[in-house]
Amino acid sequence: MAHATRQRFCSQVGLLLPKVCDDMREHLNTQLDKALTARDMQTARDSLTEFDQLSRTWIDGVRAALQQSLHQRHAAQAGHTVPGRLELMATEAVEDQLLASKLALAIHDGVGQAWTDLRQRLVFAENRTELQNTDVVRPETLGRIMLDEWVHAGLSRDNLKMLTSVIHHGQSNRMATAYQEANRFLVTNGVMPEIQLKHTVRKSPGDDAAPKSHASTAANTLKMPALDSKPGTAFAPTAHLSEMGRSHGSHTEVWSKARHQAQELMGRIRRLLVDRGGAPAGPGGTGDATVRHQPSPGLQTILNDSRLRGAGPAGDDVDYRQMGDLVHHVQQATDLVRQRSNELKQAARTPDEKAIIEVVALMFQAILAEDRIQASLRIWFARLQIPVLRVALAEPDFFSSMQHPARRLIDRMGSCALGFDAALSDVSAQALEAEVRRIVQVIEQYPETGRRVFQLVFDEFQKFLAIQLQALGPAGKLVTVAQQVEQKETLAVQYTIELRKLLNDMPVRDEIRDFLFKIWAEVLAVSTVKLGAKHTEMVLLKQTACDLLWAAAAKPSRAERAQAISQLPGLLARLRKGMTLLGIENNAQEAHIKILSDIMADAFMSRTDSIPAAQLAEVTRNLSVLENFLPEGGVGDLELDQESIEMITGVDASNIEVITTGGTAAGDASRGWAQELQLGSWFQLDHNNSINQVQLAWRSQHGQLCLFTTVHQRCFLVQTTRVAAYLQAGLLIPAEQETLTVRATRAALEKLEANPERLLH
Repeated sequence: MAHATRQRFCSQVGLLLPKVCDDMREHLNTQLDKALTARDMQTARDSLTEFDQLSRTWIDGVRAALQQSLHQRHAAQAGHTVPGRLELMATEAVEDQLLASKLALAIHDGVGQAWTDLRQRLVFAENRTELQNTDVVRPETLGRIMLDEWVHAGLSRDNLKMLTSVIHHGQSNRMATAYQEANRFLVTNGVMPEIQLKHTVRKSPGDDAAPKSHASTAANTLKMPALDSKPGTAFAPTAHLSEMGRSHGSHTEVWSKARHQAQELMGRIRRLLVDRGGAPAGPGGTGDATVRHQPSPGLQTILNDSRLRGAGPAGDDVDYRQMGDLVHHVQQATDLVRQRSNELKQAARTPDEKAIIEVVALMFQAILAEDRIQASLRIWFARLQIPVLRVALAEPDFFSSMQHPARRLIDRMGSCALGFDAALSDVSAQALEAEVRRIVQVIEQYPETGRRVFQLVFDEFQKFLAIQLQALGPAGKLVTVAQQVEQKETLAVQYTIELRKLLNDMPVRDEIRDFLFKIWAEVLAVSTVKLGAKHTEMVLLKQTACDLLWAAAAKPSRAERAQAISQLPGLLARLRKGMTLLGIENNAQEAHIKILSDIMADAFMSRTDSIPAAQLAEVTRNLSVLENFLPEGGVGDLELDQESIEMITGVDASNIEVITTGGTAAGDASRGWAQELQLGSWFQLDHNNSINQVQLAWRSQHGQLCLFTTVHQRCFLVQTTRVAAYLQAGLLIPAEQETLTVRATRAALEKLEANPERLLH
């Protein structure tokens, strides 16, 4: 039934292709009509001519490739292999990877729930836990086939880029018909007429734990091959994550379930080690990190062999970027990982040692197979096998804690490697390689220090990353601006708080209070950012607040009235200067000045008691050192916009987009998630109907602001509370829901569950 469904799906796609071509042809004709210059007209005419000549070849090629994919899958299930030129998941060229990803995202966006339902019905029909990564019904596979056959037909990639908008808005909706038809066929034949959570529960072979929930099964789809959205960077299937959000609750819940899945995975690998190999669990089975376990003497001898230290597939201290065929050397590294594990298992004397050696080897094999990380970096990752193995043998919590420094280090380097090269200049990419190389060599030099050396280099890598993200690329020029913005907004709120305290018991008109709290606190904050708290101009501005308080108080004596008259012009000039600093227009300034002048005129005529001199002197003294009273930490939401940024910093903020609206009310989980986002991580940002692949480049000192950057020099400044709202609504989606070591652990577990004897032989 499942095979027949796939046949109908492929046939339906084949029938839709001519309509897709009609959409493309119409767009090319429109481009020809819109051409303004002779050059543009010739380019559009050439594109249309090429498409008319070769589109039929493309249609035939896609249809043939779909059938070939079906045949290969059917033959593989029967135990045969069928040679063919089509490598559905290959990423031989970065440009092809990008274009295939765009096609897949277009299909994802258009088919929506129909794809989710079809996946669940096929999983149920075949009694699986998940579809194969190369299954023909997957949008990623379909997009790759379409791209491959486009190239094979002789159509240019430039034409495909030009047709991106048509593909996204037209093709995706047309492809939905194929998914809907496949669903109808299965329902007609009695396969899951209604999608129910219990139908998706499957117990994996060898899994002694309780059956996984439907949320658990859904989270496993995070293993799908990533969709690249720009050269050199791989992104997770964010559209698919959106489906998960619609099907299983908010994106925060999806994130929480993914975290739960990671912990469940760690528990499963831990139980497997204990059950199959008797791995040590620490006192009371808790995996206490403070207790170290020494390997058996024979194994310890091999682990201490200096030949294992710094041994790569091409020898010691090799610049792998200059070695030509990096793919070949990655394969050498993979072979070396397996060779080392076999040698070590022969020297091991206990079942738990053999089991741990095998698990670590399988994890590193999975890391080396992560072709979204550039090959030169994967070779350096391979050299961590022995240091990590030493830690895993000695410290039981390596297999039970996501916070183990060895895991955290590999995860951080891996997540940055997935996008660093494309995000920054080539020099910065070389800097990343140099830092990874340095870290690996430091770890190799201190084999006996265990988690301490991993924690040390992890902290160093975090500092390196912060410097690189902020020193190069678009973020470099804007970090200082963003820091000043947070500082100013924080100071404005805190100055207001302190002014309220100072004036709490003072007889002051409400209009004067409002002016000091709403206007002059802002003036003091901006001046502090621009000039510094001790600048002479700041001293004068603080004194102006005191002078205004005195001028607005009653003047019962002739001497005080004479003093007020002499000081008034200078006071008004300083008030205007402060408001000008805030960018307040002349008309608004005059409105404020009129209110203040009227109050001072009333005070001039008043015969009531004035503010006691001692009280005014105390306020003056406190205002002069007001910054000493300011509390540490954040003060809530900040009022941000481009104009305020330019006013505060005096720089052009045209390339900074301040996000102040959107998203949904964030709960505690989303706010916690926002605080946990790591520098260097990649996300898909949906803002104002525009999708942007962004990288978290900076977080402010008080954690109130985040700066996201794109490879196109665009920057998004967002408050952390707004980041949480975007995460809650699915408008900001992480490119990687699972860390590198979690994916590697999952891959190792799948192989061990399929063949548990590997643990002991």
